[in-house]
Amino acid sequence: MAENNGTYLIRGASILGAGAEDLLISAGVIAARGAAAAAHPVADGATVIEAAGLVALPGMVDVHTHLREPGREDAETVETGTRAAALGGFTAVHAMANSNPVADTAGVVEQVHSLGRAAGWVDVRPVGAVTVGLAGEQLAELGAMADSRAQVRMFSDDGICVHDPVLMRRALEYVKAFDGVVAQHAQEPRLTAGAQMNEGAVSAVLGLTGWPAVAEESIIARDVLLAQHVDSRLHVCHVSTAGSVEIIRWAKERGINVTAEVTPHHLLLTDDLVRSYNPVYKVNPPLRTDADVQALRAGLADGTIDVVGTDHAPHPSEHKECEWAQAAMGMTGLETALSVVQHTMIETGLMTWADFARVTSTAAAQIGRMTDQGRPLDAGEPGNIVLVDPAARWTVDPAKMATMGRNSPFAGLELPGKVVATFYKGHPTVLDGKLNTPYREPAAAGAS
Repeated sequence: MAENNGTYLIRGASILGAGAEDLLISAGVIAARGAAAAAHPVADGATVIEAAGLVALPGMVDVHTHLREPGREDAETVETGTRAAALGGFTAVHAMANSNPVADTAGVVEQVHSLGRAAGWVDVRPVGAVTVGLAGEQLAELGAMADSRAQVRMFSDDGICVHDPVLMRRALEYVKAFDGVVAQHAQEPRLTAGAQMNEGAVSAVLGLTGWPAVAEESIIARDVLLAQHVDSRLHVCHVSTAGSVEIIRWAKERGINVTAEVTPHHLLLTDDLVRSYNPVYKVNPPLRTDADVQALRAGLADGTIDVVGTDHAPHPSEHKECEWAQAAMGMTGLETALSVVQHTMIETGLMTWADFARVTSTAAAQIGRMTDQGRPLDAGEPGNIVLVDPAARWTVDPAKMATMGRNSPFAGLELPGKVVATFYKGHPTVLDGKLNTPYREPAAAGAS
């Protein structure tokens, strides 16, 4: 499709999987919806996108992405990671703080924010570290990061648990001043020393040090009580056990302000795959049992788990193509998330496309306090839209992905659903399933 002056008429798309309607995009926003779209004055000369059979959704928002830059550009850059995000149907990502240097100052988060704006593929929202250097000893510059141009609202030492309860309490108290949220990597370090995989029947057979579910659950239980005590917002990263789902459900029933995410890989894969000793299946938290997978799906379906977060974690090949014990933990996920969620939640009848929009966009934007993402597909709303072909099937080939990471646990798997187009601020970053051009801010009035 050729690009025009920024006006696009999306014809006959199924809005959130319901009735087919037209959407007119102009000047970065949805100018009209339904019968009013084609009749709108700016529709003349618009580029027409025939979308019969496609589902129109709000652009996806990832609360948990590792873009690696600055300092780990051998694994990923903001440019490559956000290209992958756009191809996956995302219009916004939250970039985790465990870069090098750590994003624990206003200067570093502003650098990440600027790199995202320069790339232009999606909105990059930096996540600030909770503690200096992720060391868990003293609070980072939370207020300065919140007041910076990046306007950080989510803080996390992801990859490392804020295990000191006094420090965690102080962080929860501090972020209240600017309506921030602490996103906890729930892992009691003393219960997971040397752990290589889920503790259970498979770890016993393989002789690998086990990672008990209670290491995650005990931290979540502690932190929901802390959040209740100080009346602050807590977000739980990558929930992976049935017990964790029950604790979060208990907390929500009592009105505690907690949200939670689940990764696509924890919705599909189990620890039985570790029998292969293929390090692509090594991840933190580890793949759990089928009973855990079913509990996570049920928790996402009933709203106990609020959102899907990819935990996209690319690594250089040499960090994965090695012995299990030496391999890095992590999996890529931006370009497969939509398909895995469709496979595990929609095709199983657990969710509708409207539910999908809630857990991949609307709720995620609310957690990150993003006012221009996750919005309804109505006239006057920002033009952040993804068009999906739900009937398409494709086989995952990591070598063909935009991310630098080749460590996809879904390699060779046939999945449903394909992103046909992604619109970010009304600009098509993806057309016909391929990268188009990045978004560029309009020139200021009077600029030469």
